[in-house]
Amino acid sequence: MKSGNAFKDQLEAKKPQVGLWLSMADPYLAETSATAGFDWLLIDGEHAPNDVRTTLSALQAVAPYRSQPVVRAVNGDTHRIKQLLDIGAQNLLIPMVDTAEQAKAIVNATQYPPLGIRGVGSAVGRASRWSARTDYLDAADDEVCLLVQVESVLALKNLREICAVDGIDGVFIGPADLAASMGHRGKPGHPEVQAAIEGAMKTIVASGKAAGTLTSDATLARRYLELGCTFVAVGVDILIFANAARRLANDFLGATAEPVAGKPSAGY
Repeated sequence: MKSGNAFKDQLEAKKPQVGLWLSMADPYLAETSATAGFDWLLIDGEHAPNDVRTTLSALQAVAPYRSQPVVRAVNGDTHRIKQLLDIGAQNLLIPMVDTAEQAKAIVNATQYPPLGIRGVGSAVGRASRWSARTDYLDAADDEVCLLVQVESVLALKNLREICAVDGIDGVFIGPADLAASMGHRGKPGHPEVQAAIEGAMKTIVASGKAAGTLTSDATLARRYLELGCTFVAVGVDILIFANAARRLANDFLGATAEPVAGKPSAGY
């Protein structure tokens, strides 16, 4: 049975979704990225300078295209989740989830009563097309696709319990924070980190939930897809631009230009 959310339906069907991370925080470039044809685009509200209004602009910019927007909130705050849902974000990625209790609280924030605690204000929101969608309150709970980030040693310890929480549709491994938590800050490609990531991915897939991550290393991205990851981001817009600009400057300016970044990192 389809949920009314194309991205959620693809994850449930176990169809791999390849995405791009949007950190530019600019709707013009979000739309440019949408023309590339990625399955999903991550609008970052944690580490990029996005707020509710710029997130709304990005959602509007990519709406005409096939790429499905996923919004990463700054945290699991109930009030921020409410705002993001009301502006029409169906797919949410919540960072820094360490326990099943946290995961349950986030699920509650995405659901209307009596299932959860989401405030009922959709009549004046984009999510309901400003009340043009008369079925919105009945359909909204099923349309939400909730993804949580597991990115610490504590989260890995609690991974099975997090995966067992009803209402969680997918679990995303955050390589950079996980590496730091494991004592390998700035080295997500470290063998111990990669072993932990692969082990976590297998646990997530075995639970029946969608597994996901981000890496700009094409070899790793393909490896994760082979392991059964369903949603994998394979690049970051601002880094693609920065590295291309540096290479161009280096071609013309040589040693006077800023050095080009080396091998892509295993995660961001």
